[in-house]
Amino acid sequence: MDSTLIIIILCIVFISTLVRSTFGFGDALIAMPLLALFIDIKIATPLIALIAFFIAISILIRNWQKVEIKSAWRLIVSSLIGIPIGLWYLDDINENVIKLVLGTIVFFFAIYNLVKPKLHQLKGERLSWFFGFIAGILGGAYNTNGPPIVIYSSLKKWNPENFRATLQGYFFTTGILVIAGHGVAGNITKEVLMYFISSLPVVILAIYLGRLSNKFISLSFYKYIYIILVIIGSLLIYNSINIIS
Repeated sequence: MDSTLIIIILCIVFISTLVRSTFGFGDALIAMPLLALFIDIKIATPLIALIAFFIAISILIRNWQKVEIKSAWRLIVSSLIGIPIGLWYLDDINENVIKLVLGTIVFFFAIYNLVKPKLHQLKGERLSWFFGFIAGILGGAYNTNGPPIVIYSSLKKWNPENFRATLQGYFFTTGILVIAGHGVAGNITKEVLMYFISSLPVVILAIYLGRLSNKFISLSFYKYIYIILVIIGSLLIYNSINIIS
């Protein structure tokens, strides 16, 4: 296998894991668009699912006391309903269409976070079913269940400290079904496992560095991340539209 390709994949995995470990989310939003430029998305998706699950376990081991399961159970249940639909979508839809949808999701999620609209705080829990269901579909298809959950948590204005840990509880729970679904669908191949095992050293290092940087990170860093995501999303949309047309 091309050693240059391996190095590129490891660099992408390291950066995306560092972001996830630092902020509690964002790994798939960074890794999926970049990996889609170098490897088949049907390889990238189960690979990032395995890595994301490993990250969630690693963070939960140190922060499980801060997880508020009661405030997230509706999101989890509705996501579990949406995940099989997302897995089916991944198997049946043209890869370039998937890249177009993924690029659109990344672009608008980044714009949302850059603009930061002042929305009213959600008091009830009814919309949690909608956000969770959409997150499940996106998680099954692209490992991008984070944006709906992050947007919902912003509307709910959860405590920032508990938010990071609760998010890992959500990703851990839904990650079990996502990985199981990929296994049943035959997506976890020897090539995927090889990439996963090769990535573990950089993933572990990034988790450790992310835990340290979390204490010193400034809000301005978020802006740089979202600007990069806007660029990545725009490139994916442009490339996929040109290929489809």
